Amino acid sequence: MNGTSDKVIFITGAASGIGAATARRAGELGHRVVLADINLPGAKALADQIGSRALALQLDVCSAEQWGAALDATWQRFGRLDVLVNNAGIVHTGYARDVSLEQHRQTIEVNLLGPLTGMKLALPRLQAQGSGHLLTVCSMTAFLPMPGMASYAGTKHALRAFHHGLALEERDGPLHFTIIHPPATETAMLEQEAHDDAAILAFTTKSVAPEVVAAAIIQAIVERPVEVVMPTLFGNLLRLFGALPGVMRRSIDGAEAKGRKQLAVRRRNGQVG
Repeated sequence: MNGTSDKVIFITGAASGIGAATARRAGELGHRVVLADINLPGAKALADQIGSRALALQLDVCSAEQWGAALDATWQRFGRLDVLVNNAGIVHTGYARDVSLEQHRQTIEVNLLGPLTGMKLALPRLQAQGSGHLLTVCSMTAFLPMPGMASYAGTKHALRAFHHGLALEERDGPLHFTIIHPPATETAMLEQEAHDDAAILAFTTKSVAPEVVAAAIIQAIVERPVEVVMPTLFGNLLRLFGALPGVMRRSIDGAEAKGRKQLAVRRRNGQVG
C-alpha cells in the first residue's frame, strides 16, 4: 500500500483542527473521506472544498444511534470502510475542584466513551469485511498527569488502555490498530487553554500545526505502526517522565514556570485571541 492508495477513511471531529487537516490531506492523496462532526455545516463546507470523494455526516460521538447511522451511510455511499480515525475530543480547563461534575462527565463521555462506542460498533462490520484499521488520535497526556486538565488527561490515559486492550483481544483477527499521541497542537483547544492559567503546562513544549499531526496520521495509515509519539525522541522521554510521579512532583514548579514564560511570549506576539 502507498500513500495514494484509494482508501475510505472515516474521521471524527473532521470540521476543524487535526481532523480537518487530515481530511484535506487524505483528499489530496486520492482517498475517499467521511467527515463526521457534531458541527455538520462545518463538515459540509470542508467536504465541498475536497470534492466529490468527500462525504459530510452529522455525528455526536456520544450517540450510539448517530454512530450507527453514520456507519450505515458510509457503507451505502462507498461500500466499505478501510480506516476509522477517532479524533474528536474536548477539554474543560481549570483545577479539578473548580470544574463542575457535569463538565468532568462530558469530558469522559466525549473523549473516552465516544471513541469506545465507535470502535465497538465498527468492529463487527470490519471483521465481516475481513479488513480494517482502527486509528486512535490520543495525546501525550496519556502518559502525563496534567494539572489544569486533570479529567482530560485521565480520559487519554483510559483511552490508550482501552485501545491497546482491544487490540490485544483482536490480535489474531484481520484488523490493524494504531494509536497516535500528538503534542500541543495549534487548534481551538490550545487557544482555549491559553485563556486559563490553570492549564499552563500545555505551553511547556513547542506546539505544532495541525498539518504536522495530519501528516503523521497519513503516514500511520500507510505503515500501520502500533503506537506513535510526537516528536519521537522527546515524546519517549516524556513517556518515561510520566512513569515517575515522584520526579514529576519535584519538577512541577519548574515546568509551570517554563509554561508561564512561553505563554507570556505567545500573548505578547498576539497569538492569543
